[in-house]
Amino acid sequence: MPTDIKNALDAPYELEQDQIDLYQKNGFIKLKNVLSQEMIDAFEPAITSVVRDKGQKTELEERDTYGKAFHQVSNIWETCETVKEFVFSKRVAKIAANLMGCSGVRMYHDQALYKEPGGGFTPWHADQQYWPLTTQNCVTAWMPLQAVPSNMAPLEFAIGSHQADLGRNLEISDDSEKEIRKNVFDGNYDVESGPFELGEISFHAGWCFHRAAGNDTDGERKVMTIIYIDENMLLKKPENGNQQNDWGTWLPGVEIGAVCDSPKNPVLWSSNA
Repeated sequence: MPTDIKNALDAPYELEQDQIDLYQKNGFIKLKNVLSQEMIDAFEPAITSVVRDKGQKTELEERDTYGKAFHQVSNIWETCETVKEFVFSKRVAKIAANLMGCSGVRMYHDQALYKEPGGGFTPWHADQQYWPLTTQNCVTAWMPLQAVPSNMAPLEFAIGSHQADLGRNLEISDDSEKEIRKNVFDGNYDVESGPFELGEISFHAGWCFHRAAGNDTDGERKVMTIIYIDENMLLKKPENGNQQNDWGTWLPGVEIGAVCDSPKNPVLWSSNA
C-alpha cells in the first residue's frame, strides 16, 4: 500500500464540538471528505473481489426481502490484508470514539453491503437489536465507495429515534418495515434521506432507526461498514436469539459481564495508547 494512503488512513479528521453535539442529539451524523478518491480507489477493488467471491449466488427474484436488500459479507478484515488496512484506519476509528465520548473503540465487526441494480429496500430497523452489549456506546460507520445519489438508496435515518423504543424488539424484516415506519411517522420523527457525496460517510448509533430504499440505478451501490464499540464495553446476557448468535460469532470466549476483548475485537484507536 502506498505510504501516502497509509498516512491518510491514520491522519486525524478533526471534529467540532457542535458536530459531536449533533450526533448525540440526532443519533447519527454525515461527514464530508472523510475519504478521498485515492483512498477509495486503493481499497474498493479488494472489497468488491471478496463480495463477488463470498456474496450470495441466488438470483435476485428468488430471495426474500432481506436477501434482496444487498449482498452482505462480514469480517473481511480477517481474510484480506488489504481490507484489514482499511478497516483498521485510525482516522475513522478516532471519529467514532470522539462522537461517542469514549476513550477508545474496538472492532465489533465489519460488513460489506452491496445493493445491486434493482436491489430491494432495506427495512426499517435498529442494529443494536442484534448486539449483546451493555451500553449504547456502539456506532456503525457507513462508508460508500462511490457517490450515492437519491435513486441509489442512500441510508435514511429517523432523527432522534435512538432515544425511543420504536420497535427495538423487531429484527430486520417486512414486519419491522411496516411497524417501525408507522411508529416513526406516528411519532412525528423527521427522516434524513439525502444523497452522499464521494468521500462522505455517516455514523449512526446502535439504536438509531434507519432504512434504505431500493436501488433504481444501473449501478451497484457499494458500501463498506465498520461497527465500533467502546473499548471498555461489557458483554450482557443475550436477550434474544440474534444476540445469542452474535455472542458466539463476534465475541467468542467472552464471559457475560466481561470486557469484549476476544481476538476478533482488537482496539482500533485509543487515547490511552
